[in-house]
This record gives sequence, structure tokens and C-alpha cells, in this order.
Amino acid sequence: MAWLLTLPVRGAAMTTIDAEVTVAEVAEAGPLAGDPAILGLPSFIAGSVALGLTLVGVVPATAAGAPLAIILAGTSVGLFIAAIWAAALGQSAVASVFGIFAGFWLSYAVLVIGLIHNWFGIPVPAAVATQKLFLITWLAVIVMLTLATLRLPLAFTAVFALIDVALVLLLIATIQASTGLTKAAGYVVLLFAAIGVYLFFGSSSVATGGKAFPLGKPILRG
Repeated sequence: MAWLLTLPVRGAAMTTIDAEVTVAEVAEAGPLAGDPAILGLPSFIAGSVALGLTLVGVVPATAAGAPLAIILAGTSVGLFIAAIWAAALGQSAVASVFGIFAGFWLSYAVLVIGLIHNWFGIPVPAAVATQKLFLITWLAVIVMLTLATLRLPLAFTAVFALIDVALVLLLIATIQASTGLTKAAGYVVLLFAAIGVYLFFGSSSVATGGKAFPLGKPILRG
């Protein structure tokens, strides 16, 4: 009969262990878990589509501020939240990318609004030089990020490379006042937005219990 007395004790011990496992599982699924890309990518895609459609001429050339509501209130905010989320997870590289692009989109919105309303006191003849300064500065930063992604799967490097191409086209278009190059830049923007959609579906697949999408082999290994 003595061995019967041990059953409640063992049951209690097993219950405690099960509870600890349950708590651990809940912790793993808590706020300091997950994939920030599930928010960052659609935020980035929204701004890219809005800007790309504007550049290709879906809205009149005089409506330069058309995509700003999406870029300012959607893309910038979403990317900043994704960057904070990634930083909380200790994902430094992801936080850096999302944070830098949040800064890019926010600075673009501030630039356009500032020039339209003359916030910065920049005379009209100097507006083109201001735009060139903006494009050259961000081109240097995105090229730096492109080189830093060479050890990542190819899809990520492709997105950054296409952003570089779009910025170069916009820079030349600004210097030459070329509407053709502006439209070409818009199509490139839509192209890297499409790759972003593929990356988002890959993240969504993993988040919902599916398989990861193939993203290509990195250019650099080791």
C-alpha cells in the first residue's frame, strides 16, 4: 500500500513539469518572438507601389504629393515598428534595414511636403539641387546596404540592387529633366515591390505553419 502514496506526489511533479513546459511555450510565442518581416515587408510594399505608380504616370505629374499619405502614415510607421520589434528580438541586421528604410521613406515625405510648402526656404531654382542631394545621399546608403547583403539569400540582394537602379535612374532623370527615365524608375520600383511580395508570402507561409519559399543562394558564402 505504501507505493500508492507516491502516486499523488508523482502526479503533482508531472503537473508542475507540464506547467513549466506550457509557460515556456507561451513565452516563445509571446511578444518577444515572431518575424518582424511580416509587418515590415507589406509596409515597404505599400509605399513602393504608391511611389511606383506615381512615377509611371498613373497620377498627373503635378500631383507629386499623391503617395505621401501612404508613405508617411503607413510605410514609415510600419517600418519603424518592425525595426523596434526586430531590435527587441536582437535581430540587429533586420532592425538596421527596416530602420534605415523607415528613415528613407519619412525623409522622402518630408522633402516633398517641405518643397511644396516652402518649409525650408529653398528657392525654386535650388529645388533640383536639393533633390539631387537627397538622391545621392540615399544612393550611397542603399549601395552600402546592398554590399552588406551579399551573404544573404539572393532575393534580398536583388531587392537592394533594384532600389539602387531606381535611385540612379531618378538621379539622371532629375539632372536631365527626363520624363522617360522617371517612368523607367517607376517600373523598377514596381519590380522590387513585386519581389517584396514574394518575400512576404514566404514569411507568411512560415508564420502560418507552411514551408519557407526558396530565396536563392547568396552571392558570397562563408
